[in-house]
Amino acid sequence: MHIKRLINEQLGELLIKRGIINQSQLEKGLATQREKGGLIGEILVELGFVKEDDIAQSLTAQYGFPFLPLSNYDINPEVISIIPCRVARQYLLIPIDKIGNNLTIAMSNPLNVHAVEDVELLSACSVQTFVSTSSDIKRAIEKYYKEK
Repeated sequence: MHIKRLINEQLGELLIKRGIINQSQLEKGLATQREKGGLIGEILVELGFVKEDDIAQSLTAQYGFPFLPLSNYDINPEVISIIPCRVARQYLLIPIDKIGNNLTIAMSNPLNVHAVEDVELLSACSVQTFVSTSSDIKRAIEKYYKEK
């Protein structure tokens, strides 16, 4: 998926452009991120400025990333083993399926090109990205990586 190479806009800028948050809310979120670390989308949700669905729908509408609710999805353990748990937690993503040399992942912030590139290097696969909410991905990580 070469669309990721064309993405220069950050999640916060996208949320402002869509009228979901304002500049001062983004600045407060970024200040919190600098202070405590974490993902900007999660921070904005914690601060009460956005809902997880706002973030997922914005990414879907703006960039055409397909949305994938994970709650009814069963993931093959062999696919899970492609991505180490620490990487899944760090980037808040989960591998979904692998067909040939193509790995499908779900992540809360598909604009994180660095995360996608890291997964491509780790897996030696071409990565296709779907959007899911942070809480869906966290639940999936807990479910599928619990033994590790």
